[in-house]
Amino acid sequence: MGFQELFFRKPKMTLAASQPIPDTHAAESIPDAARVEIDRLLSSGDLFRYTTGETAPVTLLEQEFADMMGTRYALAVSSCSAALFLSLKALGLPPGARVAIPAFTFGAVPSAVVHADCTPVLVECGETYRIDLQDLEAKLDGDIQAILISHMRGHTSDMDAILAMAEARGLPVIEDAAHSLGTLWNGRRIGTLGRIGCFSFQSYKMLNAGEGGMLITDDSEIAARAVIMSGAYEHNWRKHALVGPHFEQWQNRLPLYNTRLGNLSAAVIRPQLAELDRRVRNGRANHDHVAARLNGAPVLSVPAALPQETRAPDSIQFNLVGLDAAQARAFAEAAQARGVTVQVFGLSTDNARAFWNWQFLGEAPDLPKTRAMLMRACDVRLPARLTRAECDAVADALLAAAETVMARAA
Repeated sequence: MGFQELFFRKPKMTLAASQPIPDTHAAESIPDAARVEIDRLLSSGDLFRYTTGETAPVTLLEQEFADMMGTRYALAVSSCSAALFLSLKALGLPPGARVAIPAFTFGAVPSAVVHADCTPVLVECGETYRIDLQDLEAKLDGDIQAILISHMRGHTSDMDAILAMAEARGLPVIEDAAHSLGTLWNGRRIGTLGRIGCFSFQSYKMLNAGEGGMLITDDSEIAARAVIMSGAYEHNWRKHALVGPHFEQWQNRLPLYNTRLGNLSAAVIRPQLAELDRRVRNGRANHDHVAARLNGAPVLSVPAALPQETRAPDSIQFNLVGLDAAQARAFAEAAQARGVTVQVFGLSTDNARAFWNWQFLGEAPDLPKTRAMLMRACDVRLPARLTRAECDAVADALLAAAETVMARAA
């Protein structure tokens, strides 16, 4: 399709009044309520999660997070990557076990699989950023022993279909919900659909601790194995508020990987739990407002949510329609000149989300659908804290960049 056809295919885009571009890369601020607890911890020196046991901030965070998610067990760890690693180890997979993962994910995901002595099997993803169900089913008919689904950038793959495939084959499902805290699927919280759910508290996520992660499950044995391997040595697992059967059974029988979260991080996270619902609402409103404006541009297309999906976005992704690589780069440069950083996943140098850059896996597999998508898929930070005027300023810059590229090609 040529540019003239593209230009007339949709209504002509309009720009809002001029507004300064916000700093979209600034993290969410830390509530004042955290400062009192941080000062107390610094005065006491009780920074280790097992110093005070069930009253430790990490222990309280686990209990509160489990209550919020409606799960039996929660384990706070140093990162979402650590949670993914412990999930695979807690499942007791044999060395070399093949684990299906989406080819569109962050490089830490295949890294966690490798760290767990397993083998990642990359599955195609389509232009909506979700896993390709046909390719997944074809690969599950091999010797796959687990499925690790990344809800990448908050885009939920068809979990009904994935869970049905997994159940038919007796395979466990791990949800990498690093980008999806607060997302719902048929009214259920993402991260609670599979056997294990994993979350991130890195600065650009809905809850900001700089670093940190959480593993949740309803399975007592998985919880026991994960808690002990996280570093609960010498019966420290007894200091967890959420203790069930199997904990004593696995004492001293598993290696200690020491991926624990510290009390300072927990003190930063806990006051933000009360902010989550508001941040999710604001983030979704911001995303949907900007998406509606971008979809008015002939060369920009934001994939729609699935009917079962209620998103919790803190960024926006869109595809460049009908642009070649040079034009895609020109679009990103034009947006940058207007103050908005656009990451084109497949064109950004050494991008950790482009599967061909995961050289630690060896030769990159042939994944034409995922490669084609990554070459035109754009990513822009859109934090929940932005005002409507600031969202319009971001949209204006992106629309103006699109017009610049279209004008050059006309």
